[in-house]
Amino acid sequence: MKFDRLTRLALFAVLSAGTGLLSGAAMAQEATAGNLSIEMNDLSPSAKGCKLTFVAGNGLGQSITKASFEFVLFDAKGLVERMAVLDFRDLPAGKTKVRQFDLPGTQCEAVKSLLINDAPVCEGEGLAGDACMKALRTGSKSSVELKG
Repeated sequence: MKFDRLTRLALFAVLSAGTGLLSGAAMAQEATAGNLSIEMNDLSPSAKGCKLTFVAGNGLGQSITKASFEFVLFDAKGLVERMAVLDFRDLPAGKTKVRQFDLPGTQCEAVKSLLINDAPVCEGEGLAGDACMKALRTGSKSSVELKG
C-alpha cells in the first residue's frame, strides 16, 4: 500500500501521540504499584444528606475481597462531626473502582476534611490484616481534604 507524504505525516503523528499516551499510562500505573489509593473525588447534597464519591485504586499485587474504612469527618473548626465505617466491598488487583456513600443527616458544607482512621476489614488471599492501612495513599480532587 502506497501513502502520500501528508498521509504518512498524519500516521506518524497519530502513532507518536498513541505511544506517548501509553508511556504516560504505564508511568501512572508504575507510580501506584504497591499502593492502595483512595481519592476524595466529590461530595454533593442528596435527598438523605451528603453523598461522598471516592475513587479507589488497588495497586497491590493481590485482590482485596473485602475492605471497609473508618472515616472521621471534621468541621471547619477541626471538631469531629461524626465517624462512619464505609464498606468499599471488593477492590480487584490492578483495578480502579468508584464508590459512593450517602451519609444521612450530614450537611456537605459542614464537612471540611476527612481522615481514614482505620481499616477494620481488609481481606484477601495473602493479605495481612493491616495491609490496607500500610499501603494507603490518599488524595482529593474536591475542596475537602482527605488524610490517611
